[in-house]
Amino acid sequence: MMKLVHSPEDDAPASVHRYLLPHEKQVITMRRHPAVLLMPVAVVLGSLIGAGILSGFVGAPIAVAVVWWVWLLVLVWFVWRVAEWSVEYFVITSARLLLTTGLITRQVNMMPLGKVTDMRFERSILGRLIGYGTFVMESAGQDQALSKINYVPYPEQLYLEVVGLIFPGD
Repeated sequence: MMKLVHSPEDDAPASVHRYLLPHEKQVITMRRHPAVLLMPVAVVLGSLIGAGILSGFVGAPIAVAVVWWVWLLVLVWFVWRVAEWSVEYFVITSARLLLTTGLITRQVNMMPLGKVTDMRFERSILGRLIGYGTFVMESAGQDQALSKINYVPYPEQLYLEVVGLIFPGD
């Protein structure tokens, strides 16, 4: 779910707060849409089915053990991906957009709101069905670290929030 943060007593998670400047006001903090995990779920389920089928065809107990150990590695990979997703945050502040990623190696991508010259969101058919989109941002002829954000939940509402920050009303 999207966590809207509009009051000063609400705060970003500690893993995000350390990247905020003292004068910045946090507007929205959220995780990317859980649809980011669709492919890892498909890989785990497909490999589980494959391991079950291979176990029936392979007669040697050692080979069956190897098949299930390989599936266990796939399961560990899946748990890692879920853990990575759980610490990724998309943060919209009064001054910039931030995307924090990484479980061990932390990466913080950002774009100042003042540098955004063009912004759009895209939604695939699946994105429309389950509620996510992609933000594409451009700045004045520069390559930015944060130019595309995939799996953004509630893209219409967030688009309006961001555009409202970029072009504030009188």
